[in-house]
This record gives sequence, C-alpha cells and structure tokens, in this order.
Amino acid sequence: MVSLPDRISELDRVIHEPARLTILTVLSACDEADFAFLQRITGLTNGNLSTHLSKLEEAEFVSITKQFSGKKPQTLVALTGTGRKQLDEHWRQLKELRKHAASISHER
Repeated sequence: MVSLPDRISELDRVIHEPARLTILTVLSACDEADFAFLQRITGLTNGNLSTHLSKLEEAEFVSITKQFSGKKPQTLVALTGTGRKQLDEHWRQLKELRKHAASISHER
C-alpha cells in the first residue's frame, strides 16, 4: 500500500502551490479573466501574480493574451485544455488522499 506521504509527494507542485491553485480554480469558473480581476480575487501583488502566471504558462496550463481595450493595455488569461485536465486530476488526487487518510484513521 502506498503511504500517505508518498501520495502527497505525487501531487503536481506547479498546481499545488496555493496561489497557483487559486488562480487555476478562478479560471476554471470562467472563459477568461483579465489581470486586474485575478489580482483582486487572489490578493497577489503585480509581481507575484506575474510570476505565478509565467510558471502556469510555461507548464501550458494557461494562455496569456495581451491586447488593447481602447488605448489601455489589457492582459487576458484563460485556462487551457491541458490546464483544465491537470486541475481536474489534482482535485481527484486530493479527494483520494482524503479517502486514504480517512481509511487510515478508521484502522486505529
């Protein structure tokens, strides 16, 4: 039987980091979000949000589009198909971890 620490170590660290998990969870509920909206929802600074988005884009979990809305620059972020699949898998793994932990506690 695989131990609980081993199961936890199998989690995708790109997704599991709290700020990135928050970003992906927000994006899973909409088609796309602009940078300012993500910043308000997550409470992250410009620099932190940019850094996390870069990591998510590098992993191909999000796509980032820069455009102009009138004369103002706008950054739009969307969850990719890969990102949605990996996020769904992450939540599945967390549910399995919870079930595994519950079964261990009932063995005591």
